[in-house]
Amino acid sequence: MDQTQSVIGPDVEITGNLKCESHIQLNGKLNGDLTCGGLASIGRECTIKGNVQTESVALSGALNGNITARDKIDLKSTARLHGDIRAKRLTVEDGVTFIGKVDVNPSGATGAKSQDAKAAPEPDIPSKDGETKGLFRR
Repeated sequence: MDQTQSVIGPDVEITGNLKCESHIQLNGKLNGDLTCGGLASIGRECTIKGNVQTESVALSGALNGNITARDKIDLKSTARLHGDIRAKRLTVEDGVTFIGKVDVNPSGATGAKSQDAKAAPEPDIPSKDGETKGLFRR
């Protein structure tokens, strides 16, 4: 079943939050948050000052805000992102400008450690003579 796609043209500037249930193609300016139930395609000339919460996003333009995607974030070569991102999957093309933190978790689990998780190895501490046996203790 095809989902409807809304298109916001390059000559449109929106001040306020934008919400849609299906796919959206943004080519204009958005000064506010975007909440999308499908794929949000953010075009090369698009600028967003606000947070994006969506199923998946393909970013080719500029975004100053955080992205939370339930599935995938795809940063195209022309993307300029200043904000944190969180998703199950992430692709980044060569040429992307990105300043922020990344949280990619394919399992979709929360940030809490499971009881089965093994502790990370501790780094070696040099002895008095400066020697170490390896990068990590075993």
